[in-house]
Amino acid sequence: MCELMRGQPFIEIPNEIRTVAERNAEQAKLAFNNCMQAAQEAVSAFDQWIKASQVGALGISKKAMSFAQRNVLSAFEFAQKIVQAKDIHEFIRMQTEFVQSQVQVLSEQVKDLGETATKTAMDVKDLGETATKA
Repeated sequence: MCELMRGQPFIEIPNEIRTVAERNAEQAKLAFNNCMQAAQEAVSAFDQWIKASQVGALGISKKAMSFAQRNVLSAFEFAQKIVQAKDIHEFIRMQTEFVQSQVQVLSEQVKDLGETATKTAMDVKDLGETATKA
């Protein structure tokens, strides 16, 4: 015992107070565990959202690169055909047909990319809303 305690009557802590303290400690531990679980779920949901965003962006990029590659190959094919034109009239006809077909192809590609981007954005938005609810 320390010097200050000598001569002082020993005060015992009542069992009721010990019980309350033990219960409070258990409840605090349970609350902490629940809080940690919620935080882990939020981090997991956020991670899924980030991955979905990256996958969506990668998909759009791959699609755009595929379209660009097709368009360049189409231009090379046109260049090979046009050198075989017999006269200026055939050259102009071939040029007109190529431009018309490219306008249609580009229009379809833009529409496709737009739909893909919209779908990706909606999927990522839905995941983001799910993550904020977690």
